[in-house]
Amino acid sequence: MGLLRVMMPPKLQLLALLAFAVAMFFLENQIQKLEESRGKLERAIARHEVREIEQRHTQDGTRERDSAAAALSNGEDDVIIIYNRVPKTASTSFTNIAYDLCGKNHYHVLHINTTKNNPVMSIQDQVRFVKNVTEWREMKPAFYHGHVSFLDFTKFGVKKKPIYINVIRDPIERLVSYYYFLRFGDDYRPGLRRRKQGDKKTFDECVSAGGSDCAPEKLWLQIPFFCGHYSECWNVGSQWALEQAKYNLVNEYMLVGVTEELEDFIMMLEAALPRFFKGATELYKTGKKSHLRKTSEKKPPTKESIAKLQQSAIWKMENEFYEFALEQFQFVRAHAVREKDGELYLLAQNFFYEKIYPKN
Repeated sequence: MGLLRVMMPPKLQLLALLAFAVAMFFLENQIQKLEESRGKLERAIARHEVREIEQRHTQDGTRERDSAAAALSNGEDDVIIIYNRVPKTASTSFTNIAYDLCGKNHYHVLHINTTKNNPVMSIQDQVRFVKNVTEWREMKPAFYHGHVSFLDFTKFGVKKKPIYINVIRDPIERLVSYYYFLRFGDDYRPGLRRRKQGDKKTFDECVSAGGSDCAPEKLWLQIPFFCGHYSECWNVGSQWALEQAKYNLVNEYMLVGVTEELEDFIMMLEAALPRFFKGATELYKTGKKSHLRKTSEKKPPTKESIAKLQQSAIWKMENEFYEFALEQFQFVRAHAVREKDGELYLLAQNFFYEKIYPKN
């Protein structure tokens, strides 16, 4: 530049400087425009990527919702309820409600009819029963009922277990009802001849005479029904069986009601399992079959007969189990039902979700 200044006249030097300055300005302006163009391009690419991500999320969300809806629908249609009903606990009255609702609520009802009402299945029948219940898709959703003892499905490798429900009764009242049922039948099938028909001996006379049909050993039924298919369950007076029955009641049964409070039991089932029991409470209150089965010629036992049975260790264990079930049922009911003006009503949903992250 110094040599240029020597060789060039001052005017040319000024022009050269101006030209250089203009060129530099032009070059910087072009660079700036390129930077701006690059920024616009990058922002456009970013917006495009965001739109693609949002579109994928929308599609994924739609698929997830569709999958969730399908899973929910399939889940509801895949539900199996097993009611392993204890004899003379108002089980027929309750089961008739299931029969009355099955067409309206679109599910199947199947009676488990075992030979001679044997509550214990052979090992091969256990396998067959578990396979039928879990794989018989044409019968799902399904309500199975029958006089069978509890069967643990997990022992057979089943991942999704059925829902167990049941109803139990004061043990002496249940035995008295069964005693007269064997002799006089009921109003359900009055023409059917019963095993002890013709025996006119009252329950009190049986207890006084020490008869076998009213012996304390006959009380041993509700415990083994809940205990299950173990040999110890059927050993009369087994403490292990009592504890196993308690364990199964709280761990394997969704709800166990009591005969004396059957309406509350039905109301809670309708709230918890509307897929099966929608309309059950109203049907129980107004339906013709609500109290369908009543034992004929039943005479209440005297205080003396009751006191004699209550002296036995077997009654104490069966009564302990009944009191345990009653306390559990009343606990569940207290958190589900309220009474107002003499009418029962179900509590509304009492939980909600908050602090849901990440934010959209």
